[in-house]
Amino acid sequence: MAQPTTPPTTSTTAEPLRIGILTSGGDAQGMNAAVRAVVRTTLRLGAQPYAVMEGWAGAVKGGDGIRPLAWDSVSSVLHRGGTIIGTARSAEFRTREGQLAAARNLLEHGIDHLVVIGGDGSLTGTNVFRENWPSLVAELAEKGEISAQTAAEHPALIVTGLVGSIDNDLVGADMTIGTDSALHRILEAIDDISSTAASHQRTFVVEVMGRHCGYLALMTAVAGGCDYVLVPELPPAEGWEDDMCTKLRQGREAGRRESMVIVAEGATDRSGNRITADDVKQVLSERLGEDARVTILGHVQRGGKPSAYDRWMSTLLGVAAAREVVTATADSEPVIFAERHNRIRALPMMEQVNATRAVKDLVASGDYQGAVAARGASFGQMLQLFETMSTPPALDPAVHTQDEQDQAATAPPLPAPFRRGPSIDTTSRADRPRRVAVVHAGGLAPGMNTAARAAVRLGLDHDFTMLGVHGGFPGLLDGDVHALSWDDVEGWVGDGGAELGTRREVPTVEQLYALGRSIERHEIDALLVIGGFNAYLAAHQLVTERDRYPAFKIPIVCVPASIDNNLPGSELSIGADTALNNAVRALDSIKQSAAASHRCFVAEIMGRRCGYLSLMSGIATGAERVYLNEDGITLAGLARDTAGMVEAFRSGRELYLIVRNERASVNYTTDVLAHIFAEEGHGLYDVRQAIIGHLQQGGDPTPFDRLMATKLVAHALRLLADQLDAGTAHSSYVGLTGGRITHHRLEHMNEELDRANRRPLNQWWMGLRGAIALVSQNAGILPLEEVPDFGASVDEAAAS
Repeated sequence: MAQPTTPPTTSTTAEPLRIGILTSGGDAQGMNAAVRAVVRTTLRLGAQPYAVMEGWAGAVKGGDGIRPLAWDSVSSVLHRGGTIIGTARSAEFRTREGQLAAARNLLEHGIDHLVVIGGDGSLTGTNVFRENWPSLVAELAEKGEISAQTAAEHPALIVTGLVGSIDNDLVGADMTIGTDSALHRILEAIDDISSTAASHQRTFVVEVMGRHCGYLALMTAVAGGCDYVLVPELPPAEGWEDDMCTKLRQGREAGRRESMVIVAEGATDRSGNRITADDVKQVLSERLGEDARVTILGHVQRGGKPSAYDRWMSTLLGVAAAREVVTATADSEPVIFAERHNRIRALPMMEQVNATRAVKDLVASGDYQGAVAARGASFGQMLQLFETMSTPPALDPAVHTQDEQDQAATAPPLPAPFRRGPSIDTTSRADRPRRVAVVHAGGLAPGMNTAARAAVRLGLDHDFTMLGVHGGFPGLLDGDVHALSWDDVEGWVGDGGAELGTRREVPTVEQLYALGRSIERHEIDALLVIGGFNAYLAAHQLVTERDRYPAFKIPIVCVPASIDNNLPGSELSIGADTALNNAVRALDSIKQSAAASHRCFVAEIMGRRCGYLSLMSGIATGAERVYLNEDGITLAGLARDTAGMVEAFRSGRELYLIVRNERASVNYTTDVLAHIFAEEGHGLYDVRQAIIGHLQQGGDPTPFDRLMATKLVAHALRLLADQLDAGTAHSSYVGLTGGRITHHRLEHMNEELDRANRRPLNQWWMGLRGAIALVSQNAGILPLEEVPDFGASVDEAAAS
């Protein structure tokens, strides 16, 4: 542990730097995690944090509206929704008198540094206050309300921002604080509504939040398997009512038992007239005779516990903001920290806020393409994917005759918006559609069904005949291969498990000949392999044995699906987010069970030799210590950790949470650790152990896993289509790297692998390990250079 250093101070006093923290505007799940991280990081840097209660209203009010915070002030808040320091909209703050009062009250506590967590309105108001600060201070000094010395000591207001908005409307950010949790609330409701809608073969119209941003509506429509969506950025053209009714009718004819229309609260037509859920209901009643039901989710979207992502990412954002506000100078332009491409980035505050506010102007001017582009490439891509997957094909190659298939292949494309994709030149291929087989392999990962559904529906859009292999590679050996139609995968989008089944077995050398014959017998032209480490090993084996078995000379693409998150070429795997949320919910319950006693819990998390789940679970639940296979466990380290734990309980600690990766050590097992900690406690506390187990593999996939599965499969199918069109057999594995979907040649897979430990050689998340000690262990003041800089690339942090 580093020795304490001199705390940061103001320019002319020996007093610690005083930093105000406020949350403003609409509340968002994850704000508490950000507040906790800012408070504890500033304390570790030797500064004194203050809560500005109820947002800017607290600054204007003064008195107990501005309160000093200690380490324990933010204990046990990670799992809580809302914001513990309150939020409110203050009309008074917009006036000159209100800002004078706010400046006076802040200066009374010596505060001229602020971390503001809110939406674009809050950040805009903050910037106006920052710009007015010199004149406000001068006027207060002139009136005698502050001394000339105070005015001289606080010439500028230094501000750092974080965006808390469930709408995800910040241009330049991939995900703002609260968005992921809001999607959890919405998808839970959509899944529940779908079951009752299917029972009665009924149509539901669901309104979700999003005044100027359609992110929640669009992602809900994709992840929920809905039929139609209305978003503010792309108002429907005249005649949208006919378009919607046609799509719903086609869906029912294709086998759907229910219909679902998602409406963003800010949806309008191209004349600017608002389209409400009731408007949609009326259209469906008049044109389809549907007795549709309307559900307006409202503020339930803001409520509930934050998701695992909104805990760990908000923690890292809070650390970055605290570090920035301590080091920024009067000449520094204010920045906001946001997640972009799976990295924390500092963005110019007002440039991003102005770009965000400009989106509604683009819509008003009719520049819908510009509005969609402003939301990022993923937004436009998901609009296209939703259109494809929600529109049944006119003819399904899996269930129609060869003559009908030939007719469909040569027919002119349908007019927009019913066009199923670019027409395919059939002269360069055999007289049948290409046959693509979908196979799972490896351990079960939530989201496999989502990926298989996307594969079938998007594959049909490529004019493929989609084949489902039941039971992994053993199923392929046994010939358990069946054609899948559009309606066969109806209802798979949000189901856990794997309808096609999955097996861990990797084909043996003796089985390769039979496997090749099965591929030839079923006329398989390409393989889409969705699974974990063993799936990649199996696919790699087929590629390396092509010279001996010509049947393997077909395109093969692997899609990562593993709760261990240990696959090459992808920073995140399908299923890992669901497993993480399952683990966090279990750890929350464990912590609650210890609330009335002095107890240490040692919890074992899955992941084999990859510590991703363990580390992220630890950050998201506030664990005091996390043991990873990557770091190992030593006796000397255990002695230090045990001494720290004993001291914490002697100082009044009631709960101490330790998370252990299941393969962290061969000898220091969960049971051994529990006995060591119990022995050294000498009755000061008791120790319990909890092995979370296979519940981490269960449950329905989270919104993130559903959306990522859809995007990764779409990319994989494009790769297969390119190879089949070119008559080549290049094979790849796809993944998410730096927020972008990439692919790598399967032949070179071993170059990225630590095969002995079954994980990638480089793991981006290793750079986040310092967060545990920083915000969960109150171990004194650190010099700035020892505080992790999560605002830098985590690749750099991992390398160091």
